[in-house]
Amino acid sequence: MGRHAAWPRLLRSLPRKHTFLVVKLCLAVATCLVANWIGAPAAAESQPIKIGYLHGPLSKEKISLIDIPAPNEGLAGAQLAIDDNNTTGSFLGQRFELIESKIAEGDDPASAVKALADQGAAFIAVNLPATQLLQAADAGKASGEILINAGAPDERLREQDCRANVIHVAPTRFMLADALAQYLIVRKWRNWFLVSGSHDGDKAFADALRHAAKRFGAKIVAEKEFKDTGGARRTDSGLAEVQRQMIDLTQGVPDYDILVAADESEVFAGYLPYRTWTPRPVAGSAGLVPTTWDAAFDQWGALQLQNRFKKKYQRFMTPLDMQLWTAVRIVGEAAAHANTADAAQLFAYIKSPEFSVAAFKGQKLTLRDWNLQLRQPILLFDGRNTVSISPQEGFLHQTSELDTLGLDRPETKCKLR
Repeated sequence: MGRHAAWPRLLRSLPRKHTFLVVKLCLAVATCLVANWIGAPAAAESQPIKIGYLHGPLSKEKISLIDIPAPNEGLAGAQLAIDDNNTTGSFLGQRFELIESKIAEGDDPASAVKALADQGAAFIAVNLPATQLLQAADAGKASGEILINAGAPDERLREQDCRANVIHVAPTRFMLADALAQYLIVRKWRNWFLVSGSHDGDKAFADALRHAAKRFGAKIVAEKEFKDTGGARRTDSGLAEVQRQMIDLTQGVPDYDILVAADESEVFAGYLPYRTWTPRPVAGSAGLVPTTWDAAFDQWGALQLQNRFKKKYQRFMTPLDMQLWTAVRIVGEAAAHANTADAAQLFAYIKSPEFSVAAFKGQKLTLRDWNLQLRQPILLFDGRNTVSISPQEGFLHQTSELDTLGLDRPETKCKLR
């Protein structure tokens, strides 16, 4: 005890420049001890672990000007995760690189997958629609490419069309709908008025909301569809026209507790709050929205990540940024624990019960072994604050409460192949 107490007195007695040298020497010694303790190779023998990022164009069609995505949305999250991987990797003799590949809407991604494989990227984070994602997975199967789906919410990718070489970070529509439904049930808002869009994604999300209502005991008292006929909203007469449309759309239905909107295409839901015929709250694709991330979220150390992201990119972190960050961090976390750069060994470890990844959600996230979907809490965001986080208290599960969100093992149609 006495010897330890003498160290502060010794440091105070040294000239300032000598104090700095002593501290730097101690840090260097500690780094070497940690590296030797875990059996890592020396930093000079860095093993490059290359991760691809394959994506298409970002949609520019948004109701609000402030929602138009930054050109680097998603990419910025992946790049920050590479920085974080390299911070840990510097102690382990590991080095991570990100290789971006962008394809046009509707293009076959097979050639892009081959190019990434040729450059040494065994793991590829992907933000593509379902059809292109499946094409990419099948194209990469022969060369052993492992894809990490960071964008597509389609249930079929985890069910009848699941692939053994695809990990899913993006939550499914059923997970999002279940997260919202649990909160509405807790609030005793059981009677829903469902308004859905006319596009395929809108209809799929509406199906997820119907499934959630049945699963948790809500009642859909009325349904209507908003048909997208195009036309400019942000015009001199646009606001008046929209107000009339929303009033016409939402009248003439039985009384309800909450309007639930399914509008993945972002055509109409943003206009519903404060424009409904009956004064009721809105949830789903507007109002109270289930999401993986929001810029106001600051719990469990999230503020530290938010601040680092904002300092580096001068904007707020979006859900897509966070999903790409998580996708890339999965590889970094596996490499740190398995202490290897071999893709097959890393993939085996990621699929093992020992694997988990920390993503500022209050608990470690793991994979569902039956379809490789990442278990995760879902935030409920009102546009300015996090209102709640699902799963809600009281929704129990024999394995993991996170499995109360989305299709569970007994319901799955997935046969990994």
